[in-house]
Amino acid sequence: MQVISVANSDTSKLCTSQGRLIVLTGPSGVGKGTLMRLLLQRHPDLYYSVSATTRAPREGEIDGQHYHFISRAQFEKLVARGEFLEWAEFAGNYYGTPKTPVQNQVDAGKNVLLEIELEGARQVRKSFPQAFSIFILPPSIAELEKRIRGRGQDSPEAIAKRMHRAIEEISAADEFDLKIVNDDLEKALSAIESALFEESAITSNANPRTKHTHQVVCVNDSGFIQHHEQSVSS
Repeated sequence: MQVISVANSDTSKLCTSQGRLIVLTGPSGVGKGTLMRLLLQRHPDLYYSVSATTRAPREGEIDGQHYHFISRAQFEKLVARGEFLEWAEFAGNYYGTPKTPVQNQVDAGKNVLLEIELEGARQVRKSFPQAFSIFILPPSIAELEKRIRGRGQDSPEAIAKRMHRAIEEISAADEFDLKIVNDDLEKALSAIESALFEESAITSNANPRTKHTHQVVCVNDSGFIQHHEQSVSS
């Protein structure tokens, strides 16, 4: 499991007396939903923001717990009223994060966890720049496709669309504060916990010329995720 260090030096995202907004994103099938559920189990003080969606519930999903399942007309009314922190259309369905519950919890000192798609995560970085964002990467494109096919939820055409989109999304990983390759679930989870909860993960801003390791993420011709280190001064 490869953990990629925080790419920017703005540790104010971790050092704050207020609550924090933590954004977990990555391509479909990368395991971000599983990581989110395990984080909530281990840290019940985290507040999980339940998203709204227009897609149909999957087996075992409960309205109000996994998602707020609403109609397209209802969703579009909420968009028009500006009631989403972020929203996006993915695979023919709308997904969005209600703004008021998130802001109320952060103002109350709670750490709020969002698990959202790339487009929504980008919106949050603009509208809520103090959010701490984590991008989850697969160990390879082939492994990602295997995971998606293993769910048995999509047609071959839908899988092809998801894979095309996943390759595009992986190229955006450098936009986020922390990047983790999820090839071992427990280690990936521990890496997230270290970034969020351990004092050792918070580095000092005292030296304005501190060197940081920046990683360039790309996909090679064989479909494997590659990381190239570059040292930069800030």
